[in-house]
Amino acid sequence: MTSAEYSPAVLRTRPVATGHWRAFLAVAKHLNFRAAADELALTQSAVSRQIQALEEEVGVPLFLRHTRAVELTSAGAQLQRAVGPALERMDAAVRLVRQTAGRRSVAITTWASFASMWLIPRMEEFQRDNPGIDIRIDASDVQVDLETSDVDLALRYAMPAGATQGGIRLFGEQLAVVASPWLLKSGKPLRTPADVAQFTLIEAGDAHRTHYLEYLSWRRWFDTRDLTKLQPQRWLYFNYAHQIVQAALAGQGLALARMPLIADALAAGDLVEVLPGHRIDSPLAYWLMVGPRSVNRPEIKAFCAWLQVQAEATRQAIGDVPDPDLNDNLDGS
Repeated sequence: MTSAEYSPAVLRTRPVATGHWRAFLAVAKHLNFRAAADELALTQSAVSRQIQALEEEVGVPLFLRHTRAVELTSAGAQLQRAVGPALERMDAAVRLVRQTAGRRSVAITTWASFASMWLIPRMEEFQRDNPGIDIRIDASDVQVDLETSDVDLALRYAMPAGATQGGIRLFGEQLAVVASPWLLKSGKPLRTPADVAQFTLIEAGDAHRTHYLEYLSWRRWFDTRDLTKLQPQRWLYFNYAHQIVQAALAGQGLALARMPLIADALAAGDLVEVLPGHRIDSPLAYWLMVGPRSVNRPEIKAFCAWLQVQAEATRQAIGDVPDPDLNDNLDGS
C-alpha cells in the first residue's frame, strides 16, 4: 500500500467496525498475524484483510511489516492505548448484562462515606431476607439523574430544598465530639468545651471552602460555645467523613462526627462521646430518592421498606425528632 493511499483526501468518517478493532488488538498484543489469527479463530489472511481495511479507514499505517516480525507504528501504539480499555469496558458491560438478564436487582447511588459507614454494614440482613434480589451500589460524589440513568434510587445528604422534592426523609443529624476510649486514658482532662484544645482536632479539609460543610466544622462548634479564639494543639484534616471517623477510632484525635454515621460505633464502645451535653444541630438530613421508572417494581418497594425500617432504628438511636414544620415525608406518602 503506497503512502498516497493514506492521503487526507481518502480519509473516511464512518465508524470503524468492531471486528477490525479486535483484529488490530490481537495483532498488537502478539505482534504476529498467525498468533492473532489463532486467538480469534480466523485465518491469517482474514486477519490481514481486517488490518488492511482498518488502515484504510484511519488513513495511516498501524504496523510495520518486517520479514520475520511485526512492529506497531506510533499511530498504532496510540490507538492501542485508547481502544484496548474501551473494548474491555464494553465487554465487561456485556458480561454484566448477560449475568443479570432476567434477575431482579436494585441499583443505588450514594456517597462513599455513607455507603461504607451506614448502608453496607446493614446490607447482610436485606440479602438474607431477599436472596433473589441483586444489589449494585455506585459510591460517588457525583449526583446522578434518576430520570435518565440506569440507577433506581439515590441516598442523598442535603438540606430540605428543591433537590429533595419528592424524597423521603430518613433522618436528620447532630454532631457530637467523639474519641477512642484509649485516647481518653491519656490523662488529659476533658470536662469542659475549652479542654478540647489539649487534643488534636480532626476535621474535613474543605470544611471552610464548601458552604454546607461549614455546619459541620469545629469553628462553628467553638462559636456556639463562645470559644471563638480557641486553637487546638494541632489540626488533622481529611477529605471524607469515614476517614475522619477512622482517624478517631485509631486514637489520632477528637472528631466532631455525624451522629447517624457513628451510632453503631458508639453502641459498640469503639468510640466514646465526650461532652455529651454539647452536641450541635445540623440543618442537613439524609434522603431517599426513588427514580420514576423504578418506583413500582416489587424489588424496589421491598428495598425501600427495609431501608425505612433501618432509618427508624437510626432515628431512635440518635434521638432524632423531625421538625413537624418540615415536609419530612417519613412514611413515603
